[in-house]
Amino acid sequence: MDADLYLVIGIVLGALSLPSIVGAISEGRAPRAASIVIMVAGFMVVYALQHRTYTINDIPNAFVRVIGRYIN
Repeated sequence: MDADLYLVIGIVLGALSLPSIVGAISEGRAPRAASIVIMVAGFMVVYALQHRTYTINDIPNAFVRVIGRYIN
């Protein structure tokens, strides 16, 4: 897998775990599973950033490249 794919998966996992964290905290529970997912997502983003230099403007392009690669 390349850096674009790691970046996209990390961002998507991080975004999807945020509602779980908010729900767990609002119900008074510890967000254990969501915390693990956030850590995995963070590691994936850091791995992608170590292998390729991204700017803010490159992130949408990375999404397009990854989605385009798997649609075609």
